[in-house]
Amino acid sequence: MGEKLTHAMESHTAFIINLFGFKIPVSDLVVTMWIIMAIMIVLAIFLTRKLSLIPNKRQNIAEIIVEFINNMVKDAIPHHWKAFAPYLGTVMLFLVLANTVSIFNIIPGGEEGFKLRPPTRNINVTICLAVMSICVVIYAGIRYKGVGGWIKSFVKPTPVMLPFNILDYLIKPTSLALRLFGNILGAFIVMELIYMALPIFAPALLSCYFDLFDGILQAYVFMFLTSIYISEALE
Repeated sequence: MGEKLTHAMESHTAFIINLFGFKIPVSDLVVTMWIIMAIMIVLAIFLTRKLSLIPNKRQNIAEIIVEFINNMVKDAIPHHWKAFAPYLGTVMLFLVLANTVSIFNIIPGGEEGFKLRPPTRNINVTICLAVMSICVVIYAGIRYKGVGGWIKSFVKPTPVMLPFNILDYLIKPTSLALRLFGNILGAFIVMELIYMALPIFAPALLSCYFDLFDGILQAYVFMFLTSIYISEALE
């Protein structure tokens, strides 16, 4: 059981690309993220085709998703929400699919074959997402305060806070990355143990929480915290 769990947690090479004499290994994590991005692109094209003043069913679905995201961002960033809603919405939708992708694991291949596993169980993926988000936070502060105003914010409300405010920009992405990584990896390990130990029907029921509910919740938390950090940078 231990070997099976270790194998499931590790990232494996899906295939190798030969480019100008160099062999570039492509991991299953990268392939899974490519699949997720392809799904998002196809859905975006499908749901936004032939937009009209009288929406059809596809347009209604698109408008519900956009309005839901806009309302959440607007609550956290009241004045400049339009500038950041596209990024925050895209990250949230990506994380919803990335965190819950294992419930669509219908590709055959046995234990050694390719399986859809959440890419966010890998710390490198969550670090990249966290760094992207903190870059957006820094951009927000510089864009709406100016370079001088953003630099001055490090010594507010008192110059004594300078080292703490600098440290804050290191703690925020670290907490974003570790929180997402820890929760998704923990849920993934629990589900792998359940798959190994229990009959087929029990994992299906428990997957509704560990794969679906928890995955969506962590996507929302990541987006919510990022929007709060952006709001703080604008104050």
